[in-house]
Amino acid sequence: MQTFPHTSIGMTKRLPDGQRLSDGHGAARNRWLRKTPLKSLFAGLVGAFMVTTILGTVGASAQDAKTTLVVAAPRTPESLDQEYPPTEAGHEVRRNVFERLLTYKQKQGEDGVFYEDFDTIDGALAETWEVSEDRKSITFHLRKGVKSALGNELNADTVMWSFLRGWNMKSNFHWYMTQIFKIEDFDSAFQKVDDYTVKVTLPNASPLIERIWINSDLGILDAVEVKKHLTDADPWAATWLATNTAAFGPYFISKYKPGQEVVYDANPNYYRGEPKLKRVILREMPTSANRVAAIQAGSVDVAEYLLPRELALLEKAPGVKVEKVFGNFIHRVEMNNAMPPFDNVKVRQALNYLVPRDEILKSVYFNTARFTKSPISEIYPGFTDEYFAFSNDPAKAKALLAEAGLPDGFKTQLAYRTGDQLEEEMAVILKSAFAKAGVEVELLKLPASTLVERYTKGEVPMYFFRDMAIVPDAAYVANLWLNSASAINYSKFKSAEVDQLIDNGLKSTDEPKRLADMKRVQQITMEQAPWVFLMNPGYQLATRANVKGYSWYTPNGNAFFDLSKE
Repeated sequence: MQTFPHTSIGMTKRLPDGQRLSDGHGAARNRWLRKTPLKSLFAGLVGAFMVTTILGTVGASAQDAKTTLVVAAPRTPESLDQEYPPTEAGHEVRRNVFERLLTYKQKQGEDGVFYEDFDTIDGALAETWEVSEDRKSITFHLRKGVKSALGNELNADTVMWSFLRGWNMKSNFHWYMTQIFKIEDFDSAFQKVDDYTVKVTLPNASPLIERIWINSDLGILDAVEVKKHLTDADPWAATWLATNTAAFGPYFISKYKPGQEVVYDANPNYYRGEPKLKRVILREMPTSANRVAAIQAGSVDVAEYLLPRELALLEKAPGVKVEKVFGNFIHRVEMNNAMPPFDNVKVRQALNYLVPRDEILKSVYFNTARFTKSPISEIYPGFTDEYFAFSNDPAKAKALLAEAGLPDGFKTQLAYRTGDQLEEEMAVILKSAFAKAGVEVELLKLPASTLVERYTKGEVPMYFFRDMAIVPDAAYVANLWLNSASAINYSKFKSAEVDQLIDNGLKSTDEPKRLADMKRVQQITMEQAPWVFLMNPGYQLATRANVKGYSWYTPNGNAFFDLSKE
C-alpha cells in the first residue's frame, strides 16, 4: 500500500500499535488510564521510581549539564530517512537534522514564543534565490563554506543528488514535485547551473514556488557520505539512512535505538553557528504518567505530548512550565462520504448538529483547544469561519435525518486508536450525543496500524483523524484533504467545483482571486459537511523552568537549536 506526502506523507507502512502517522495520519500515541485520586498518587510514586530506573544517568557532568537536554517522548522515530512517511517523531528528526534551502524568518509573539513569519522568507542553505517573472522557475545560489557534521561541503552536486534520490524514491520529494508543481520529467526540471547554483523549472506557474522549499521533508543530504553506503540492491542507501543521518542541519544523530533512545549531537560546522545545546537525549516513555513524573522530578528537561488534564496539573507544579500554542492541528471525525447513509449530505449535517462542543472543550481538552470552523487552519492566510453554522441542536439534527428518510436514526460505527485516551473520551461523548437523534454508534477500538489500513481502504464509516498541513496556504491545505484526486482524501469527499477551484489555486498567481476561490471552497465544504468538525487541539509542551527559547513551527515538534538551559 502506498500513499503520498502532504504535510507529511510518503509510503504508508504498518506502524507499531498505538503509534500514528502524522499529517494525515494523526498524532503521537498517548497511553493513559483513568485513575481515582488514590490510584493517581500511587501511579505517580511508581512512575517516579520507574523514571529514575529507566533514565539512570545521562552521562552529563555538572559542567555540561546546561548544554545537555533530556527529552521524554511517547516514542522514538520509526526511521531517520526523510523519505519515510512522516510521523510526529519523524518530523522532529527532520527539523533538527535536515536543513532546507529556504526558511521563514522568526518573530516573537506576545506570549514569548517564537513563531514563523509567513510573510517573510529567508535564505537557509540557499543564500539568495531568484524567481522568474512568470513564476515558472526558481534559481538557488548556495552558501559557500557550508559543511555537514562530517565536514563535507555543500555544493550543487550535493543538492542535485538529493533531488535525484528523492525523485527516484517516489515518496515525499516526488509527491511535492509531481502533485504540487506538476513536474513530469526530472531532467527537464532540475539543472545544475554551476558549482553553487541550481535551477528548478516548472511546467506551470506556481504561487508556491518558494514556500515548498521551506518544508522539513525537503532537506538536503550530505551526498558524499551517503554515496559510500550505496549497493546494487539498495542504490539510494535507504537501509543506511533509515538508521543513520548525513545532512547539514544543526544536529546529527550519534545513537539510534528504536523503542529506547535517540541521541542528537551538535553539528560543529552548522552554518548558523554551533548549537547552545551540545547534546539532546530523547528517551522513549510510552506511558504519559511516567513522562509527567519525570518532568516533576527533574529527571528530564522536556516532556512531550501530555494529556490536557496532566498539563493543567503541571502548570501548578514548582519548577515546571507549560508552553501552549494553538497551531495548525485539526482533530475531526471523518465520515466515508461514499458509504450510505453518509453519502447523504443531510445525514452529515445532522451529526454536526449533535456535537456538544462546549462539553468536549471543557471535559476533554481543559479549555486548551479551539473549535474547528473551517477545513483551513485558522492561523493560515485565507481562513474564514464565516460559514460555520453548527451548534448543539438535536431538534435540527432530527429534522435533517427525517428529510434524509431516516426519522428513527440509524446504526453505524466510530473507530479510534487503541491507547488514545483523548479519542476514547470523545468517542464516548459522541456516542451519547448521537443517540439523542436515534443514531446508534458502535465504538471500535483498533490498533493504529489496523485503523489506518481500514480507513485508507474505505472500510470504516466513521473514524477520528488528526492532521496538520505544514504549508501555510489555503489552496495547499484544500488540495490535501478536499481534492477528490488526493491520495489522502480518505473521506471520499467529491465536488467538481471544489476540484476546479483547488486546481486554479495551485496555478494562479493572482492572489486576490486565489483567496476568493479558497473562500468559496470553505463555503462549499462547510455546507457539504464531509467531516464532523471538532477541535484544533493545539500543541503543548512541558519543560523545566530553566529551559528557554521555545519556538513553534508548522510541523509541530521541537527545534532544539532554538533552546537553551539557564
